[in-house]
Amino acid sequence: MAQAVVITEAASFQVKEMMRHNEEEGSFLRVAVKGGGCSGLTYGMGFEKEQGPEDEQYEQFGIKVLVAKEDAGILNGTVVDYKQSLMGGGFTIENPNAIASCGCGTSFRTAKKAGTPESC
Repeated sequence: MAQAVVITEAASFQVKEMMRHNEEEGSFLRVAVKGGGCSGLTYGMGFEKEQGPEDEQYEQFGIKVLVAKEDAGILNGTVVDYKQSLMGGGFTIENPNAIASCGCGTSFRTAKKAGTPESC
C-alpha cells in the first residue's frame, strides 16, 4: 500500500519530542484535512490513542501515522517536514495536489476538492 503522507526524519524527531513532552508516547500521529480557511481546506495534525476502522496506518522513523481513507486521495504524495531558522521553527506541508493556497500557508484546495472557503 502506498503511503499518502511522508514524514521526514526532521519532522519525526520533532514529533517524538512533542510526544515525550505531552506524555503521548505510543500514540499515533494523525494527519488530516478539514474544511475551512480562505482557500477552502486546511491541514490538521494531532495525537490519537487508537486507529479507527476508516484509517490507513503507516510507520516512518518510528512514528505511527494515521490518515483517514477519505483524506488519503487529497494528501497523496504530501511531505511533512520540520524547518528550523533564526526566526524559529515549524512544520511545513508540501502537497502536490494543492492547486491554490493562501498567505496563511495552511489553507489550500485541490482540483477535485475545493472545500468551503472562509475569511482569513
